[in-house]
Amino acid sequence: MDLNAKQLEQCASSKWDFSDLRTLFLNCTLKRTPEPSHTEGLINIARAIMEKNGISVEVLRPVDHSIACGVYPNMAEHGWDEDEWPDIYPLVEAANILVITTPIWLGEKSSICTKIIERLYASSGELNKAGQYAYYGRVGGCLVTGNEDGAKHCAMNILYSLQHLGYVIPPQADAAWLGEAGPGPSYLDPGSGGPENDFTNRNTTFMTWNLMHMARMVKDAGGIPAHGNQRSQWDAGCRSDFPNPEYR
Repeated sequence: MDLNAKQLEQCASSKWDFSDLRTLFLNCTLKRTPEPSHTEGLINIARAIMEKNGISVEVLRPVDHSIACGVYPNMAEHGWDEDEWPDIYPLVEAANILVITTPIWLGEKSSICTKIIERLYASSGELNKAGQYAYYGRVGGCLVTGNEDGAKHCAMNILYSLQHLGYVIPPQADAAWLGEAGPGPSYLDPGSGGPENDFTNRNTTFMTWNLMHMARMVKDAGGIPAHGNQRSQWDAGCRSDFPNPEYR
């Protein structure tokens, strides 16, 4: 994806070092590779900005993989014949930034996107080295494309889900492109105006830089301070703001 002059100038004038960060885009399109994905077209703007700033970026389409439904880390242990999510999850663990992306269908995020959030939820009870929930110290955002209304609805659901799991959500952590109501050209189709849309380009750029800045700040701070939010301490009976229970 070719960046515009403003985006290139921002990358060239950056004084921050993001080269130790990793980003994972989960493209929840319903189209298998190599079929073109309009959502991936929007991803490519954010990806290009990140890569120009030295971030290691991976884009994965969950639809290319046999991912079982369910809310356990490995559904092959719960009656499913096959589940590739345990092979994908290490990429989630390694990512400082996770961006969930989806097309809109009937005003909602895709079925694949719902499945991915459920599978992320499956590991949300695990703990990090500080005794916090596993996703603490990571940053999340979302991108949405479609030919009908619903972008803000999808973003609200995705971003709420990510913060509930423990992700840090920076300001303006979503961006979207919507075509005309009803049938019409999608983002990458000739004449759609999508790649040239200033509003979408601006919001995608803001989202990308906000994700990078937040991930930089969180990593430099050593994550979210581990006080008052440690599941391990709470289960052990420690209460940061309450007297410890008496055991008899």
